[in-house]
Amino acid sequence: MEHDCSLASGGTGCISERQNSIITTGKNKSRIHCADDSLAGAVSQRACVFCGARVVLNPITDAIHLVHGPIGCATYTWDIRGSLSSDSEMYRHSFSTDLKEKDVVFGGEPKLAACIDEVISKYHPPAVFVYSTCVVGMIGDDIIAVCKDASERHGIDIIPVESSGFLSGNKIVGYRAAAEALMKLIRPKPGEVIEKTRKLNFLGEYNLGGEKWLIERYLNEIGIEVNVAFTGDSTVAALKRAPGSCLNIVQCTGSMHWVATNLEKEYGIPYLDVNFFGAENTADSLRRIAAFYGDPEIIRRAESLIEREMNRITPIIARYRKKLTGKRTAIYVGGAFKAVALIRQMKDLGMEVVVTGTQTGKQEEYDTISGLLSEGAIVVDDANPAEIERFLLDLKVDVMAGGVKERVLAYKLGIGFVDHNHERKECLAGFDGAVTFAREVYITTCSPVWKHLKASIGGEEL
Repeated sequence: MEHDCSLASGGTGCISERQNSIITTGKNKSRIHCADDSLAGAVSQRACVFCGARVVLNPITDAIHLVHGPIGCATYTWDIRGSLSSDSEMYRHSFSTDLKEKDVVFGGEPKLAACIDEVISKYHPPAVFVYSTCVVGMIGDDIIAVCKDASERHGIDIIPVESSGFLSGNKIVGYRAAAEALMKLIRPKPGEVIEKTRKLNFLGEYNLGGEKWLIERYLNEIGIEVNVAFTGDSTVAALKRAPGSCLNIVQCTGSMHWVATNLEKEYGIPYLDVNFFGAENTADSLRRIAAFYGDPEIIRRAESLIEREMNRITPIIARYRKKLTGKRTAIYVGGAFKAVALIRQMKDLGMEVVVTGTQTGKQEEYDTISGLLSEGAIVVDDANPAEIERFLLDLKVDVMAGGVKERVLAYKLGIGFVDHNHERKECLAGFDGAVTFAREVYITTCSPVWKHLKASIGGEEL
């Protein structure tokens, strides 16, 4: 296959079938393709469907997460989130049925039933999530029936997560599988009544580096209580109280919009899209939450908190801005809500965003992204390493913000890197997170190591 890595054509990818997934702002009249499955052989940066489900559900701290499949699937997703817990550490374990060749030939249902019995007998969890994988989908194990029988036998929720990877080349399908499992968990049993409160649910928050705790402190300060987060530092019992909230705030739209719309349909709970990455985004989100409650005291407290925090952090960020103004940056992350926040934060630091991409962005989200970028910037959906490398070099990028898969590529090219992955341990949310992010960008972008690395490379082609 002939390759064309030129940017002059308006964002042509290295593989011709990828052209519609890459656009150049200000030039392309057609809209980006973002619902396509990953192209075979393109080495997509996306994870699989099962992984998409696991990253959403894994932070439920006291549940058993049982992977029905070969041991490699459980190993790949062990401790997959940098989520912190205030109580149980059960979610840090990784359980697998460890399917072998014999199970593939004769079926793995007996082994699954035995594994469920074993983990319940040993750990006594309040619920078990059973994840299907590619092998399970291909051999036809009926995990729904096995989970139903086990649930009746043990008297607890044993919920199948239908996340067989071959269903799609897009991990957002795994988000949906996790969302459906969550709705099964929180739906009240017949005759059960959930008391309504003035608390809110925090959807799409996974408590990376304790970020849920930080935002919870802000909300408590202005007079609002968090009922439960989906799913950072959550428990099975707390999630079951979700229908009693008066509001859902949604941070990660890719993983939780479907849940939010269904909570509104079934329980009449409205939702707001929020974003706590970046100082301005945090301030705007707090104002809109306070406005929803309509309480003058809550609104006053919100404004007081925002004024105090902005006065505290603005001089600090201004110092970093002096060092970073004019630097060129690339962004490639999992979801569009994060990409939008990063664009705004980079621009607040005086930097020029020349490349932005996501694994799971939607059409309307890419429209928003394009509107935030200068003419000539590249927007890409479901990128592969060859494309990212070409963009980083041709557009003379100084620093990249991305996930664990992009880190090594950036470093090998002599480019700074900021980790915004779901495995990170740094808190990047809220006002404190904005300062941490600015510091991280400064440290990696302005590190003297890059000039020495590039000098050692000399004029050799990378």
